[in-house]
Amino acid sequence: MPEPTPAPQPSGPTPGFVRRHWGKLTLTGLVLIPAAVFGLWAAIALGYTYSSGTRTGYLQKLSKKGWVCKTWEGEMAMATAPGVSPQMFDFTIRNDSLAEALTADMGRGRVAVRYEEHRGVPSRCFGETAYFVVGYDVIQG
Repeated sequence: MPEPTPAPQPSGPTPGFVRRHWGKLTLTGLVLIPAAVFGLWAAIALGYTYSSGTRTGYLQKLSKKGWVCKTWEGEMAMATAPGVSPQMFDFTIRNDSLAEALTADMGRGRVAVRYEEHRGVPSRCFGETAYFVVGYDVIQG
C-alpha cells in the first residue's frame, strides 16, 4: 500500500491570522501611555490658575535650586505691624529674567509680588511651591 502524501503546509500566515507585536504593545502600555498621562496632567495643572493675587513684604531669600530642573525658590517676610512676628511666604519663579530683576532689586525695601497658584502640579520639577510669581513692584516709602 502506498504511503499517503502529507498535506502541503502553508508557507505564510493563514488568512485571518494576526501577528501581535507584544514588545511594541508592552512598551506602549508601560512607558508611552503613563508619560502621555503625566504630560497631560502637568499641562492642565500649569495651565489652570486656581487663584491669583498680590502679597507684600520684604524679600528674605532667592536661590536657584534643583538637581535636574532648576527653578528659583524665594521666601518673603510679610509683617502686619511693627513688633509682630512676620509670616513667611514661600514662592517659585520659573522665569530667569524675572528672578534676576528681583535679585537686583533685593534690599531696596518692600516688594509686592503678583502670583498665580497652581494646585495639583504632578512633580516638584516645576517648582517646590504652588505659588508661581509672575511679576513684582518695588514699593517706595
